[in-house]
Amino acid sequence: MTNQIALSLRNTLTGILPPLSMPFDEKGNLAQGELKAQVDFMIESGVRGIVVGGSTGEGHTLSAAEFTQAMIEAHDANAGRVPFIVGLIVQSTREAIDRVVALGDIKIDALQVTPVHYLFKPGREATIEHFRAIWEKTKVPILIYNVIPWNYLSIDDMLAIMEAVPGVVGMKQSSGDVKSVSDLMQRAKPENLVLTGIDALLYPSFALGAHGAISALTCAVPGLTVKLFNAVQAGDHVTAKDIHFRLNGLWNAMRHDNLPACVKYVQHRQGLPMFHPRAPMERVTEEQKNKIDAALGPVLELVDIRAKSAA
Repeated sequence: MTNQIALSLRNTLTGILPPLSMPFDEKGNLAQGELKAQVDFMIESGVRGIVVGGSTGEGHTLSAAEFTQAMIEAHDANAGRVPFIVGLIVQSTREAIDRVVALGDIKIDALQVTPVHYLFKPGREATIEHFRAIWEKTKVPILIYNVIPWNYLSIDDMLAIMEAVPGVVGMKQSSGDVKSVSDLMQRAKPENLVLTGIDALLYPSFALGAHGAISALTCAVPGLTVKLFNAVQAGDHVTAKDIHFRLNGLWNAMRHDNLPACVKYVQHRQGLPMFHPRAPMERVTEEQKNKIDAALGPVLELVDIRAKSAA
C-alpha cells in the first residue's frame, strides 16, 4: 500500500533544501532578527525549501529557548513561501518531542531528525520506537538524518523504520556514502524521499535519482546548487559536470572541522552579513579565507544574484 503521507511530500519536498547557518555574533549570542536576510537570499536563489537547526546551522549548540527563537524567526521570515523543515539534533526522544511542542501551532512541513548521538547506541527496535514516538506525538512527517558516525544507520535500518512508522517518509544520507544513495534509490519505496547530504558528490547523487539535497554547499552557494539540480533534471550533463567540478574545488577549500564558519564566510562574500561559529568551533582564518576566495572565483562566475563580493 502506498504511504500517502510520504507521497504528499515526495511531490513537494524535492530539489535544493538548504540548512540555514546560525547568525552568532562576536560573543556567540544568537543575533535576533538576522535570519530574514538569509531566508530571502535562499528563496531568491530558487531553493525549494529551507531547513533550520541542522549541522551546518550548529543546531546541536542551541538551547531550548534559542531553538524556539530561531525556528519562529525563520518561519515568520519564510512566510509560507517554501516548505519549512525543522532540524532536531538532540539526545532523547523526550527532548525531541518537547522542542517541537514548544513551537506551538506554526506550520512545519517536516522534521529532520538524527538518531541520538552520544556514546550509547540504541538497537534497531529502540530506534524505531524513538521515531515512532516523535511521529505519534507531533504528527509532523519525519526525514531521517543519517549522519552520526557511531550511530550510523544501515540501509536495512532505515527501510525498517520507514516500514514501521508511516510518518517517517524519507531520509537524508550523509557521510560521503554515495553507495548508500544508490542502494536507497534501488530499495526504497517509490514514494519515499531520498535526499543527499554528500557535498563532494551532489552531481552523482542527482544523476542516480536523489530527489534533492540538504548540505553545506546548498547553504553556501544555493544558486549554483539549484542550477546543478536543474541541469541534471533537464538531462544537461555537460553543464552539470562543469558545475560539479567548480563546486568540488570550493568544497576542497573549506576545512571541515569548522565547516559552518567557512559557510558563513562564503555567504558573506555574496553580500550577507558576516557571522561567526559558536565556541569552541574555530573562526575562519586568513589562510582559509585566501583558499576559499581562490576557489570561489569560478563558482561566482555562474552566480547571478546579489553582489559577487562583499566589502
